This record gives sequence, C-alpha cells and structure tokens, in this order.
Amino acid sequence: MQKIIILDFGSQTTQLIGRRVRELDTFCEILPYNKFPKDDPSVIGVILSGSPYSVHDPEAFKVDLSQFVGKIPVLGICYGAQFISHTLGGKVEKADSREYGRTHLETVNLDNPLFKGFEQHSQVWMSHGDTITAIPDGFECIASTKDVKYAAYWSPSPSGRAGEGLPIWAVQFHPEVFHTLQGTLLLKNFVVDICGSRQDWSAASFVDTTVSELKEQLGEDRVILGLSGGVDSSVAAVLLNRAVGHRLTCIFVDHGMLRKNEFTQVMNDYKVLGLNVIGVDASEKFFADLAGVTDPEQKRKIIGRDFIEVFNQEAQKIVNSKSSNSKCKWLAQGTIYPDRIESLNITGKVIKSHHNVGGLPKEMHLQLCEPLKWLFKDEVRRVGRQLGMPEHLISRHPFPGPGLAVRILGDITREKVRVLQDADDIFIRGLRDYVDTDGVTLYNKVWQAGAILLSTVRSVGVMGDERTYENPVALRAVTSSDAMTADWAHLPYDFLAKVSNEIINKVRGVNRVCYDISSKPPSTIEWE
Repeated sequence: MQKIIILDFGSQTTQLIGRRVRELDTFCEILPYNKFPKDDPSVIGVILSGSPYSVHDPEAFKVDLSQFVGKIPVLGICYGAQFISHTLGGKVEKADSREYGRTHLETVNLDNPLFKGFEQHSQVWMSHGDTITAIPDGFECIASTKDVKYAAYWSPSPSGRAGEGLPIWAVQFHPEVFHTLQGTLLLKNFVVDICGSRQDWSAASFVDTTVSELKEQLGEDRVILGLSGGVDSSVAAVLLNRAVGHRLTCIFVDHGMLRKNEFTQVMNDYKVLGLNVIGVDASEKFFADLAGVTDPEQKRKIIGRDFIEVFNQEAQKIVNSKSSNSKCKWLAQGTIYPDRIESLNITGKVIKSHHNVGGLPKEMHLQLCEPLKWLFKDEVRRVGRQLGMPEHLISRHPFPGPGLAVRILGDITREKVRVLQDADDIFIRGLRDYVDTDGVTLYNKVWQAGAILLSTVRSVGVMGDERTYENPVALRAVTSSDAMTADWAHLPYDFLAKVSNEIINKVRGVNRVCYDISSKPPSTIEWE
C-alpha cells in the first residue's frame, strides 16, 4: 500500500497534516523526525512538519536529509522549510518580528506543479519567529508575500546535478490549517500529482482489508473487548464481530457516572448490532471508593483503577471458561491513531495518558489487538457508516472515560450525579431537537457538549415565594475538528434561554444556569 511519511518535529499541527493527507484518500504515517523508514518501497513521498524550535537552537531536532532527498519527492513546511534551507547551504535568521497570522501571496509561480490551480494573492497562514533570508544554490523562489521573500521555494534537482534526483519543495506557511484557503489544493498537488498517490485509501477498502487481516491474525481464538458506548470501541466491536463472530465477547462496565439511562440504551444498541455483550453494574464499588474525594486527578485515578479491577475480573472468567474449545488469547481495544500520537511525543516522553494505550495486565497473558490504530476520529465514523451502524452511534459526541465524575466539582455522590444527569439530559436532548436555519441540528454542529455541576458553589435564587440556596450548572459546547484546539459554540440565544428555563424548572437542586464561553487553549474542554 502506498503511503506518505510525515516526519514530526514537534508542531502542534502535525496531526492536521496527517488528516489532510488522509482526506485525499491516501494513507500516511506520522513518525518522529528521526524514525524515517529506510528501504520501504511503499513510501511515495515525505513531508517535514513545523516545530517549536529554531533551527539555531542547540536542542533543535535534526534529520539526515540524505535518507530521502533526491530519492522521493519532499515537502518541507515551516520549520521543515527552514531546516532544509539551513542544512543545504541557505540562510535562516531571526525575523524582525514574529510572522504570525493571515497574509497573502503577492507573487506565485503558477507554472510550478505545487501551485497548479492556485489563485494570485491566495491567503496563507504564517507562524514562525525565524525567516529564510537566502535559499541554497540550485533552488528557486516560487512564492512571496509582502514581508516574506521566500514563502515557497523548490529545486527540480536537489543533488545539484541537472536531471538527477527527484525534486524538493518547501513552504514557510502552513497549508494544513483552515486559514490557508488553498492549502488542501497545495497538498493535493504534492500528494496526488507529484508523488503519484492512487488515492485508494477509503473506508470500504479499510473494512475489507482489516476484516481479512483480523481473520488471519486471530484465527480460531476468542477475543475480549472493553466497550465504553463511544464511537471508537463500538466500531472496533462491529469490525471484530464481522471477522470472528461469536468468538468476540464484549464487556461494558457501568461505573454509575454515565449519562441518564445510558447503560440501558447502549446495551439495547449493542443487542441490535448482534454483539455478545456482558453488562456489569459496578456503581456501588465506584461510589464507595470515590466517597469524600475532591481532587480531580485522584478521582480519575480511582475510576481508572476500579475500572481495570472490574474489567479484569470479568475478563478472567472468560479466559478461564471451559465452555468453548477455542482459547481466549486476545484483548481488543478501540485505540485510534491520535491516542497513540498524543501518548508519546517525539522525545519518547508521555505527554497525555490514554486509558486504552499502554501495557496489559501480565497475569492475563493476552495479546493486544487494535483494529482502529491507524484511523483518525473522522475516519472511524466513515468506517462505522460503511459497516451500516446506526447514525446515532456514529455521530455521538466524545465522552470522558471517567464520565460525569469530571463534570462535578468536589466530591461525588449519587445525588449529585442524579442532578447532573437530569440537567445534562435536558441540554443534550435540546441540542438534538433544535434544527438550525440551515436544516442541521445543533448536536451535529458541535464537537462535544455537556453540563457541569458546580457543587462547590451555591447561589441564592427565588422559586415562587420562597428563597432557594442551590447549585449552579454550567453548560459547555465546543466546535473542533480533533479536540487539540476548540472554540466555544455560538449557540442561539433562544435555545439557551429555553434550556436554562427547563433545567431550573425541572431539576431539583439547580437554581442558576451559566454558559461557558472559553476556548481551548487556554481552557480545556472538560472542567476537571
């Protein structure tokens, strides 16, 4: 299978490059800057990402360009463009001021294959502190802005000898971000026209290939999968069910902090899908262990620990079962590509832990199966649709593993969970029911939404002729493409007014509703 390699130098937008390439129906891998795969004939091109470093920093990440320059087409982006120039004999210097934000290409060589179909004065997005002041011998400037002379450059023969080697391109702007209006076209020109992608990476091809690979990998063995009710684990379950059928057993643990009626609804969904699911109500254990705990990180750790204990107990029963001739040798997980990228940065240090990335309990002696490990979230949804799964499961918003526990400030009690479940249910149902002027529901317009119970805060209110002293609820809704960054959703005032009124009137314990209008960064999507 053809693939593009994206070498990660630490940019926050490296994942966006990968997603844009995948949107071109082309497989790609994001690898640390120093892990270029040698002697891999499936690699048809390489992209060098941006970086938080200057090329002059002692800690700056460096790569041996001779591994691929002249052998396959190369595209350097931002730091990648500066590193290429700096390494091959050009000059990179500190800019007079940070070049950040929207700007326009003043001149573009429209005859160059990288800019085929471009408009003059196309908008691009810059974000760098250094700038290229000279390009190496044998290279040519192909685009400039008002302030950046070498906004893009190339060499048809980077070896320096005419007619030898494949070309190299470099741009100081970011084609992967939304603000570069023709960025997708630039990447298409590189990936499809220059590198020669056949564009055969699709949901249909993924399903066919993966089911075949799973049959070969798993043979006649039994498989255990932990379900959360979310998109990733549900799609993984349906894929595995198509490959091994009844030999897949799924475990769905209810820690008591799911959304209102969610455990019953999700179990019914899985029954319709024909999955073999064991539902475990372990809420008593979770609430007992969380009693009096207020620290957010401690709450997460307790829930994570208890989940593993409960899951392992149920899984061990399956492993030890004598009811089948086949052995249980595999633990499947709904790990997706961003989980793996975020969990280990390019220095090998953990930067964000994920519940489904890591080691397995040694006593279980199980091998790991991750059928979605190469997919981004939007690709997982496309695969789910290809598998014929119900749309309400596919379009479901992300939901934190600890559930409503990280949406309740302070300690966790059943009564607080009840209050938040009721408020959250009104908010989410309202989003699903409200059809905006363009015919799309608010639920499908936002990336993630939920209610937060400010149980450590009490405010004065009036209900009828009586004074109340109860808790506020904050509503949170964000728009995002990948949760790396997020903007608060500009929900209609009439919708917010209706939801606020319904929550205050119907949810005992709440007398005030607020709307969170902070974006990520600096705020996170969840409150804890």
